[in-house]
Amino acid sequence: MKTKDVVMYVLGGLITLCFFFVLYLLIFYPMPQENKDVLYLAIGALIGFEGAVVNYFYGSSAGSAQKTELMTNNKPKE
Repeated sequence: MKTKDVVMYVLGGLITLCFFFVLYLLIFYPMPQENKDVLYLAIGALIGFEGAVVNYFYGSSAGSAQKTELMTNNKPKE
């Protein structure tokens, strides 16, 4: 496995963990009213990042990455 792949999986896992941790905090702890707008902005960004992670690993990007890997590994010999 390449270093780029490891970093990609670790970053995707961290974003997912942060998403569920923030979701847990929102459910079980009251939101401070003075920081409400900033918190909404941060949560929106985190939701966007999580959507990008899910789309990459389970959407068309995953199929495209597999296709590219197959094409590079099966080059015809001259």
